[in-house]
Amino acid sequence: MHLDRIISYKFHPRSIQHYAGLLFFVLLSLYLISCEPSSGQVNPPSTLLKVPVSKPLYQSITEWDEYTGRFSAVERVEVRARVSGYIEKVKFKDGDMVRQGEVLFVIDQRPFTIALAQAEAQLQQAKAEHQQAQSAFDRVASLKDSKAISQEEFDLRQQGLYVAQARIEAAQALVDRARLDLQFTQVKAPIAGRVSKDFVTEGNLISGGSDQSTLLTTIVSLDPIYFYFEGSESALLKYSKLHPTRHESSEETAFSVLVKLLNEESYAHEGIIDFIDNEVDPGTGTFQGRALLPNPDYAIEPGMFGNARVLNSEAHEAILIPDAVIATDQSQKIVFVLSDSNKVEAKTVQLGPLHTNELRIVRSGLSKDEQVIIGNIQKIQPGMTVEPEVRNLAVNTTH
Repeated sequence: MHLDRIISYKFHPRSIQHYAGLLFFVLLSLYLISCEPSSGQVNPPSTLLKVPVSKPLYQSITEWDEYTGRFSAVERVEVRARVSGYIEKVKFKDGDMVRQGEVLFVIDQRPFTIALAQAEAQLQQAKAEHQQAQSAFDRVASLKDSKAISQEEFDLRQQGLYVAQARIEAAQALVDRARLDLQFTQVKAPIAGRVSKDFVTEGNLISGGSDQSTLLTTIVSLDPIYFYFEGSESALLKYSKLHPTRHESSEETAFSVLVKLLNEESYAHEGIIDFIDNEVDPGTGTFQGRALLPNPDYAIEPGMFGNARVLNSEAHEAILIPDAVIATDQSQKIVFVLSDSNKVEAKTVQLGPLHTNELRIVRSGLSKDEQVIIGNIQKIQPGMTVEPEVRNLAVNTTH
């Protein structure tokens, strides 16, 4: 009975179509898979970090010591009057460049003109008295040999002549003093340079002629200009070896210095060390040095800060790397280099001073043939495998 049911069961026509379509798609998929080439696998893109590398510079250099110091005027004068009186005129503008001998202030001259006239009148009176004494002496001088006049009378007339001569000289000194005081009513610039503001304006009474005289203004010279700095005792010993004749005061024995201002990138001002103090400070172990620099455009003002470089070695070969690629590991300075297997290695180095604005001297720990990693420093670590990009160092090699 069950067999008859099975034999008598009929498939629905729509079910047959459904299964036939499904079978067709399965066979098509298997065919397409079998047609793909087995040797065409695509490699995944590289994930290695690219880092620029370069050999360090190796060249002949001379080394410099660096100092911070302050500029100072070669000449600085506090302008004070030599006579007292009222300021009548101020003949400059604040901050002017003035010439030596240029009139800066004029003090009321009328009292000094009167004093000069009075002194000249006293001189004329003394000359008249001298003439009278001379005539009196001449009359008795011829009578002395004939003994017509006593020796006492002769001596009296002679002493009167001497007194009259002395009065002329005293009166002449008063005239000279009065004439000088009149000249001093014109307060002139004792040096050439830049004048400060007027500390006393017109109409003010000032005192003059003493160390307590009224300060009128100041003048500083600008060209040339001094640069003062302090150095260590060890540096002084190096300079003594390099410049054994440094104590001789001449341009031939002076040694050079390069200076820059705080807003300058390069050491553009060149001068000479013209003075080193005669003793080392026992408290600090430092010496004071002074450089003399030309300042024709007056760009440097007294009181400014600056940085200086002083030559401290003979020419020698040295390894130079960019200062920016140097890293710090606790108290050590390290440089990342590339091994033969393109792995990052950290090398501990002993550094010297900056040679230029960008290059630093390496004393030891690095050879001239090693590949130094000069970029992506923050992204690497020792042992990492990287992809190198060889470059040549292109840095500013000027001081």
